[in-house]
Amino acid sequence: MAPAAREALDRCRVVVGYKTYIDLIGSVLKDQEVVATGMMREVDRCEAALDRALENRETALVSGGDAGIYAMAGLVLDICRARGLRVGPPGSTDVDLLLGFVPGIPALAAAGALLGAPLMTDFASISLSDLLTPWDAILKRVEAASMGDFVIVLYNPKSKKRDWQLEKVREVILRYRGPETPVGIVQKAMREGQCVTVCTLDTLPEQSVDMQTLVVVGNSATYAYGPYMVTPRGYLAKYDLAGKSGTEGAAKASS
Repeated sequence: MAPAAREALDRCRVVVGYKTYIDLIGSVLKDQEVVATGMMREVDRCEAALDRALENRETALVSGGDAGIYAMAGLVLDICRARGLRVGPPGSTDVDLLLGFVPGIPALAAAGALLGAPLMTDFASISLSDLLTPWDAILKRVEAASMGDFVIVLYNPKSKKRDWQLEKVREVILRYRGPETPVGIVQKAMREGQCVTVCTLDTLPEQSVDMQTLVVVGNSATYAYGPYMVTPRGYLAKYDLAGKSGTEGAAKASS
């Protein structure tokens, strides 16, 4: 959790969110009023948070990852606009509602860190959930990203009822990339039960994938290096990086 998000939770008197996310942050909550709802209740959550905020009660609406990436920030603004509310960031005057967005850590950033360096150059993020986006539109986006040689990050790749889309997407990508293309599979990134696997497009169907999984498909230059994926940014073509040999023994580094 980003420190600013923790500070916002400490400050707010009401916390609203999807029950799974509320459970994840239960240990940092104190005496706040908690409003938790189940799946497919996004509008209810946003309206509950806005209603309480309009009562001058400082309220946090919790999302997983980053609120502005496949999460609640857009819906909050949609509802405010539909209600005709005048909104502005904290410190604004002559508004009906002070509305601030706290940056979080999106799953693609967490997964990227676990995989090493798969997102070093241009990438496209595509959700395979067709609840709000037509499947034909999703396929067009996958094909465009594949044709453009983007690294592709796939959110919501498979659910119990929606178990065939990932294979359709793989077939589209294989028109433009070889079967040996590295693919990262990250389940529950930075959470309990985390699992990280690097496979290839050819072996992707053999992997365990669910709604809490991110699938990262490399571009034509991406390579596997031990347990990591690397998408070169172009330094190898510009600089001699092989001039120095490794030191004896093992060295630890972090970046």
